[in-house]
Amino acid sequence: MQLEKSHIAVTGGGSGLGEATARFLAEKGASVTVIDRNGEAAQRVANAIDGRPLELDVTSEEAGKALDRAIADLGALRGLVNCAGIGGASRIVGRDGPMPLSDFEKTIRVNLIGTFNMLRLAAGRMQGNEPDEGGERGAIVNTASVAAFDGQIGQAAYAASKGGIVSLALPAARELARFAIRVNTVAPGIFLTPLLAELPGEVQAGLASAIPFPHRLGAPSEFAEAVGFALTNGYLNGEVIRLDGGLRMPPR
Repeated sequence: MQLEKSHIAVTGGGSGLGEATARFLAEKGASVTVIDRNGEAAQRVANAIDGRPLELDVTSEEAGKALDRAIADLGALRGLVNCAGIGGASRIVGRDGPMPLSDFEKTIRVNLIGTFNMLRLAAGRMQGNEPDEGGERGAIVNTASVAAFDGQIGQAAYAASKGGIVSLALPAARELARFAIRVNTVAPGIFLTPLLAELPGEVQAGLASAIPFPHRLGAPSEFAEAVGFALTNGYLNGEVIRLDGGLRMPPR
């Protein structure tokens, strides 16, 4: 698909990797719907890129109606980038006993179910698109994490949620192929998001020291470029791209 003049929705677009992606796509000429639970953040980014803000909980059944409003404003939805998610760390059995089941459920609900919810709703709308010059009706990019492969101690819930996203790529791509919709996933390593940027320099350096090359944290713009590649390369389908500088996370 071509980015220029294409309507692409980005969840989690109000900050971090989602914001970087929304800005990158807008620079390439796309019309971007910036989706975020934080309405003010969505509005701020949308104002900066001449996009459309959408305050939305990605796990909501009402998300489809919200997408329809965005489509009415910006035209047929050609792309979806799922960046919305939460982190957090908790041991399965800690000092206070077993992890509260609600903590595990929340992480799975936001990261995995939220991703699937937006994927299913977007694909349902993309299937009615007219094929572009390459025969495509749409493209979807989900965000996993290297934790899906190298989950550390305390990351059981997070790693499980991201592992589910990794496992979703191929069956979703196979199923949606009949509609000419591609599905891919990017699994980032340690990136210099606003949250990490607040850490002391020596802490950042310690995190970067484990990365084989380059010896630094990833730039959000590099994540956005990977998303752009996944959206535009018509032969990339059902794949998971590790974007981590060769990092393999230790147990802790």
